[in-house]
Amino acid sequence: MHHHAYLWTGPKARFDDEALRRPPHPDPPPAGSRPELIERYRQVAAEFTSSDLPPLETAYWLVKPRSLVRGTWDEAKEAAAWLGERLAEYAHRFASEGDRDTLRLALLVDATAERLHSGADVSYGCYLERPSYLSLAVVTCSPNRAAPGLACPCA
Repeated sequence: MHHHAYLWTGPKARFDDEALRRPPHPDPPPAGSRPELIERYRQVAAEFTSSDLPPLETAYWLVKPRSLVRGTWDEAKEAAAWLGERLAEYAHRFASEGDRDTLRLALLVDATAERLHSGADVSYGCYLERPSYLSLAVVTCSPNRAAPGLACPCA
């Protein structure tokens, strides 16, 4: 088992485009569907795996381009430390003062290490200066507990 890290920052409006953050339905719209529905399905099917947008289900980071992997570790503590370093790096930009609390961030990193050690994924997001958003994720791989059929992006 190992862990891959992902980071995304961008406009909150782009993050809110949930259709591009979920995998396309396995069945396309039936023949005769509204043209805009068919076009939206085609767009999502074409862009989901290539988009840098964080997926709604954390495990689906594994189907994104390998170039989006920010780090890979065998040890949960090392992956959690990466998350802690990113939180420290962005803390001065957090929109909420409470999100900047160093004790809270330290507890979050400790909880991340425990979750990763158990085989779970971790996803954390917060608002930066408006209207930006920060999304951090560490995904357990080989296999992923939530989606064991997803292949390792680095294989």
